[in-house]
Amino acid sequence: MARPGALLGRAFRALVPRGLLGRSLLIILLPLLILQGVALQLFYGGHLDVISRRLASGVAGEIGMVIEQMQRHPEAEERAWLFRESAWRLDLGMAFEAGATLGRTPDRGASLPLLPLEEDLAHAMAERVRRPFDADWQSDRRSVIIRIQLPDGVLHVEAPRKRLFTGTLYLFFIWLVGSSLLLFGVAALFMKNQVRAIRRLAGAAEAFGLGRDIGPMKPEGAAEVRQAAAAFNRMQERIRRFVAQRTDMLAGISHDLRTPLTRMRLGLAVLPRTEEEEEDIAALTEDVEEMERMVASYLAFARGEGQEQAKPTDLAGIVRDVAQKARRDGAEVAVEAPAELVVSLRPDALRRCLANLLDNARKHARRIAVGVAALPRADAGGWAQVTVDDDGPGIPEAQREEAFRPFATLSAGGTGLGLAIARDIARAHGGDIVLEDSPLGGLRARVRLPV
Repeated sequence: MARPGALLGRAFRALVPRGLLGRSLLIILLPLLILQGVALQLFYGGHLDVISRRLASGVAGEIGMVIEQMQRHPEAEERAWLFRESAWRLDLGMAFEAGATLGRTPDRGASLPLLPLEEDLAHAMAERVRRPFDADWQSDRRSVIIRIQLPDGVLHVEAPRKRLFTGTLYLFFIWLVGSSLLLFGVAALFMKNQVRAIRRLAGAAEAFGLGRDIGPMKPEGAAEVRQAAAAFNRMQERIRRFVAQRTDMLAGISHDLRTPLTRMRLGLAVLPRTEEEEEDIAALTEDVEEMERMVASYLAFARGEGQEQAKPTDLAGIVRDVAQKARRDGAEVAVEAPAELVVSLRPDALRRCLANLLDNARKHARRIAVGVAALPRADAGGWAQVTVDDDGPGIPEAQREEAFRPFATLSAGGTGLGLAIARDIARAHGGDIVLEDSPLGGLRARVRLPV
């Protein structure tokens, strides 16, 4: 059973953005929200609370003073004068309804649930007036209607909302929200530019890993990102130079081997032959021919590796062409492929890769089945998969990885450079080759290339 801490950690990781842009904005947004929350709490707990209580106490005290004056001067003329003075000097509209009763106070609900205005007014009326009352905040958008029960009737008071509500609240919220949006927008724009440079660097690294020559990338963004881009360009150039030097050197060695091999072949051809020596000369001639085929295979690979660039190519068409060539060489090949599957690849190199796989299968089997399919990837994009199945003896599972070593010789026969070059080509495209058991009873070579 998972511990609560582990469950909480997994839940937290699920909520945190996975991308650098999202995490960077979260790092900026969280302190901003905390800061604004503290400012809001200070405003509500300090400034707004104090101002609201003082305004409510002022209105309640004036209403209480008017009621006391009404009790001291109950004459109609005095009350009329008092109501006129209240409207002019106190900005409170008043009317008296003789003989009326307040009745049951209706439950209207809070009209301003986020503000303490209603609660502060009720507390101030209970403290300063000390009579039954009803405050109506919903009937009039501009005023608060207050009804107070007096011994001889009900006093109606119309108090403007501006006497109970401060306009600085709007300014505070405008500043709070506006500054947050402005700061977040600036941060998002800045971080987007920084992340775009990192994404370009990641894209260039991915393309270089897939064997696509996109040239040096332009350093941009922050100093550290520019430094990483410049380092990537230098690394890219060093790797290209190293691969080119290695390929040229091995191609030169392979080319130079042709001369002594040719002399050996000519020497074997002019040797006097007797019945006892005929078998030995034939074996030596066969070995020399095998070495010439290896040298020719590597020279062809080296020439294509050094010159060819990746381009959108129909993989299904290449598979059908290679299978047709294998049929002309005497193999029985069945192909199952879609009408078209376009992938960015080096067509000549991939032809060599598939031709090596089919040639290896043709040497050890009677039937060959080739399949082409498009598969989804877990992260993004997809895979183009080519499977080559045969009904031959196969290769034991423990020896399959060894089969990719150059010039490896297994019980199923010598593989020479065929599988080694095929895997090198697949990996240069960003894919790979694995060997598995075949449904036909022999060996399956599974080639996967990124789309």
